Amino acid sequence: MCGIVGLFIKDPALEPKLGELLTDMLITMTDRGPDSAGIAIYSRPDDGLAKITVQSANPSADFATLDKDLKEAIGKPVALKVKSTHAVIELPMNQVEAARSALAHLCPDVRVMSAGDSLEIYKEVGLPKDVAARFDLAKMKGTHGIGHTRMATESAVTTLGAHPFSTGSDQCLVHNGSLSNHNSLRRKLAREGIQTATQNDTEVGAAYLTWKMREGATLGEALESTIDDIDGFFTFVVGTKDGFGVIRDPIACKPAVMAETDQYVAFGSEYRALVNLPGIDNARVWEPEPSTVYFWNH
Repeated sequence: MCGIVGLFIKDPALEPKLGELLTDMLITMTDRGPDSAGIAIYSRPDDGLAKITVQSANPSADFATLDKDLKEAIGKPVALKVKSTHAVIELPMNQVEAARSALAHLCPDVRVMSAGDSLEIYKEVGLPKDVAARFDLAKMKGTHGIGHTRMATESAVTTLGAHPFSTGSDQCLVHNGSLSNHNSLRRKLAREGIQTATQNDTEVGAAYLTWKMREGATLGEALESTIDDIDGFFTFVVGTKDGFGVIRDPIACKPAVMAETDQYVAFGSEYRALVNLPGIDNARVWEPEPSTVYFWNH
């Protein structure tokens, strides 16, 4: 079944409350996805710095000297902020690929959740309220974010199987539905040099968008092309450095609702995910149309 939430802040005064508002929305969707949960937070970037969010099943060992080891490997300053099973590595923007290569040798069991200059992804197995508390999500601030509560249907309940999925810099995707041609798409993307780390169909959706944009498509064009190239039923919510987008398949059997005020744009699988947002009583509320791209950016 799964539950999706998203919040795009238009009023900078609301940015300090992004984590708090998204956490409430996420927990409200618990009964749609009690297996695992995840959230992607976009914050204003620091000039010249990038962030790599990583996850470990054994963080006390893997993160103990990771900053020092990475600094030695790439020859540049590295800062490490640990949050439970995840850590955010801050480093010079031009060192991201070098750091990812070094990570594969230094800590082969550490998994990269996201990379870019504004995105952090936190996801784990467990109830949304427990995942949110583990990472102190309510205290995070930012410009926009998306979240997901998962009820697994086609792959195992694991941290790597949880949403959001990120396959490109500052890009991520959450999904409610099922993609029927994800195996053939995965093979096609592999031939194009786009790799996936799991058997989850949602990761293929994220990788497909990464590929289309690498080939020159805008996000809107990439989302539109999913209607012809991706089989199945789906609601996608996509985060990028500048904003977030929404598309539903032509049948649009998965529930979705959106709301917009002068302060924000919000998405939820159900309206109850939006009821505690400020000014919701005066918001423009609608159901996104099938096969239609919606996108907001800063």
